[in-house]
Parts: sequence; C-alpha cells; structure tokens
Amino acid sequence: MAGESAHFGLRQREPTPAVQPFELPPRLKPMGERAKAALAAPFRGITSNGVVTPGLFAVEPSGVSLAPVLEATRRFMASLSEQQRKAACFAIDEDAWRMWCNIHPWVMRHGVCLADLGHDQREAALGLLRATLSEAGYRTARDVMRLNEHALEITGKPDEYSEWFYWISVFGVPSADRPWGWQIDGHHLNINCFVLGDQLVMTPAFMGSEPVLARFGKYAGTHVFAAEEEQGHALMRSLSSEERLRATIGNDLPSELLTAAFRDNAQIDAVGIRHGDLSPESRDRLDALLGVYTGRLRPGHADVRYAEAKRHLGDTLFAWIGPFDDISPFYYRILSPVVLVEFDHQSGIVYDNDKPSRDHIHTVVRTPNGNDYGKDLLRQHYQQHTHSHAGTGHHHHHGKAA
Repeated sequence: MAGESAHFGLRQREPTPAVQPFELPPRLKPMGERAKAALAAPFRGITSNGVVTPGLFAVEPSGVSLAPVLEATRRFMASLSEQQRKAACFAIDEDAWRMWCNIHPWVMRHGVCLADLGHDQREAALGLLRATLSEAGYRTARDVMRLNEHALEITGKPDEYSEWFYWISVFGVPSADRPWGWQIDGHHLNINCFVLGDQLVMTPAFMGSEPVLARFGKYAGTHVFAAEEEQGHALMRSLSSEERLRATIGNDLPSELLTAAFRDNAQIDAVGIRHGDLSPESRDRLDALLGVYTGRLRPGHADVRYAEAKRHLGDTLFAWIGPFDDISPFYYRILSPVVLVEFDHQSGIVYDNDKPSRDHIHTVVRTPNGNDYGKDLLRQHYQQHTHSHAGTGHHHHHGKAA
C-alpha cells in the first residue's frame, strides 16, 4: 500500500489485504491475543451481572418496511464482480460478525474494502449506509470517514488513514423474510446491521473520531459528536449536586469504552443514578440524550428503537466518570436492559497527548441481554423454523448468492 496510491487513484493498487500479512507490532500483540480469546468464547451478550435476562426481544412485525435497505443491498451486491462478491459474503451465523475492530491498524479485517471499489460500486456501498441510517446518522458516519482522511493530512501516513479504508460484508442472503445483515468495519466506524423481515437491529454500532473537528484541509469545518457531548454534559448540569454525586461512579476515565471491540460478553455494573430518581427536567434530558443515539437509525425504525428503550426507563441508569466542569474530558453511559450507550473522551493517537482530551471521542450503542447482532432474534427464528432447514442445510448455507 505505497504512498503513491494517493496520487494515482486507489483502484490501481493491489487489493487492500484484509488479513494482516505481517506480524502484529508489539503494542498490538496483546490486543490480537485478547481478540482471539474473546472470539473463542461463545457469544452470550452484554449483561449487568453475567446472567442474560430472557424474554426481552420478540420476533414480531415492526410495521415499518425495510424494503429500501433490502433494495440498496441488492444493488450493492449487483455492482460487485464475482471475486468481490466472494470476499464480501458470509453465512448468517459466521464469526466474522464479531471480528470488527475500531482501531486504525487492522488487527483483522474482512469483506471488500471501499478503497478497492470503483466510483459506482462505492456509491452503491454508501447507498446501503444511507438506506439504513437516518440523515443525521449517515452524515455522522460519512464525517467520521472524512475525518479519517483528515487524520492522514495530520500524520502523513497513507498506509494507515484514508477516507476509504472501510470494509463492507454481507451476511446471509438479503431477503424479505429470512434473516440477513451487513457490516461496515474500519477506523472509528463499525456498524452491524441485522435484518429479519421488517425488524432491524443496528448494534454493535461504534462511532468515534480524532480529531472531532477538522481545523484545516480538505474537510475543514467538519465536526462530529457535538450533540452527544453537549447533551450529555447538559444532563449532568441539570442534576442537583447530590444527584451528581450519585451519578458519578469514578474519577479516572476508562482508556477505552467498556464495550468496544471484542467485548461482546462484557459485564457492566448496574451503577449510577436511576431514571426514576431524577427530576422531571433531568428525566426529559436523559430521554432526549437516548434519542440522539436511537436517532441514528432510519426514520420509523428510530421510533421503534426509542419506544423499546422507553419501555424500560424504570430500569435505566445514568453514570458519569470524571470531573464535572466546562473543560475537563468525561465518560458517561446509559444502561438499560435493552440498550447500552457509552461515550468517552480518549487520549491521543493521531495527536500525541497521553491524557484524554475533548478532541478524541468514542461512542458505542449496544443491545444487552443477547441481542447484539440480532442474535436473540436469530435464535428464535431458528427455533420457529427448525423444520425448514432439517434436511436442507439452510442454517449453514454460505450466503454465496450468485
């Protein structure tokens, strides 16, 4: 991946290797080992006490069509060559779902890389994101990619940063009634999208950026996560000092989100302040903050997800780590039985600061209790349809649609 790729158009270079062709550098070795160990453990899902609460998710019509997502996926698949399609397609229950990684040197990558696609193919891939996300969600995702290009402008490392170093995979065969899904995976942008009929699960969804504002260059003025940061801070500001004490669970920011890559079975302490213990104003602010994250989904499905979260407000906790003032970096999370949101200010990678700053933000949305990647819905689907793949291998077909 020579530096000249920047000058001669990315399509002329060798396909971007998904599997790393070299030894992991020493600082990434532990992460590689952790990833292997995590993937070896069967998926259970994120819990607050190690026990999955059953019966939270149902296979039932949402009443909101996903035809545009299906159509966009088919258009993307049709744009690929046979070889590209082979690289992009996986079985619905393949482990590749869980192999996303938000750091920029790829510990592992799979699927087809946008850098290797022609203009129309790339547009078709972006069409898939556009169909699945809301306008605001899509803008954030694209801005994360643009800021990854800005990271190249800052560092001068074309082998590591690019607007197009993102890999797309399709799981199962896109269908109106059978389970399928897709994933985008790359630096600071990792979205997993599971579809069953007109039901949509878009978690894990990791979005981050460093910097969060381009101060110069090709995309000068591009700014991400302002709402996530400001509304989290405003919620904390609306609390009484006593409530703030109850919400604050620590002083030192975590070096990474507790449920970033390879943390599919993380146990999150049910600590912080309960939704019901907040003043009406603060409750409204917490609801609105949740809405910022559920609002990343396409219209209609954002409402379905928000309504799901609201049904569990009685069991929803808000927690804060770090000082509370106008300049210090901070971490917060919202934990409910059906949604987990984390927001964290990070130390520098692109910039050389070893303390967290407000210029590097990570966010993630998860579905606790076993429905990340839609796995609980998939399990129920199989239970209801065991007869249909008894002799057909339907369960393990490889989704290599011609």
